[in-house]
Amino acid sequence: MPPEPFEYAVLRIVPRVERNEAVNAGVVVFCRTRQYLEARIELGPRQLAALAPLAPELDLEAVRAHLEAVRSIIAGEAAGGPIAELAQPERFRWATAPSSTVIQPSDVHGGLTEDPRDSLEDLFDRLVR
Repeated sequence: MPPEPFEYAVLRIVPRVERNEAVNAGVVVFCRTRQYLEARIELGPRQLAALAPLAPELDLEAVRAHLEAVRSIIAGEAAGGPIAELAQPERFRWATAPSSTVIQPSDVHGGLTEDPRDSLEDLFDRLVR
């Protein structure tokens, strides 16, 4: 198959918006032509170690719950509520809309991919892990 255009955004944890410091926690990839939308999210030891000095008071369980909600919505799962029932493009736009909460998306970037799942894994490895 020939390469197809895709879009992606990085999901970042921004514990103190006024300081503009962020820790990457996930990637969302959307490829309309392949009907592919998926998020890969991790709040593991590396992210936790980076967050500790930035915001020791951060409620990590609340952050985990919010990240899980985003993942459920992107996956279209019932646990994601009404937003998860939207079509893939709308769910991607919801996840990548500017936000002033602790979980913020990066700008949306684009590229070409032969396999969106491989692109998601590559981006996740490079930008989150």
